[in-house]
Amino acid sequence: MSELIFEELLEQRDSYLNTLKHLNFQLMMDPSKKEIDAIEIMQEEVIQQLKKIEQELAYFYRVNHIRLQ
Repeated sequence: MSELIFEELLEQRDSYLNTLKHLNFQLMMDPSKKEIDAIEIMQEEVIQQLKKIEQELAYFYRVNHIRLQ
């Protein structure tokens, strides 16, 4: 069960990382100022979600690591 949760968190993290990659690519496509602003807002939101996922992964790892010792 815990392995499944860990895998889901990793999949979410990978999805957010992929989204960031696509947003960065959009910035290279010569967007308008309005588009740049929207992309930067989305990037910040994705980064905040990534931070939450990383915290969950770290907590999950700590809890399970302590149980195994």
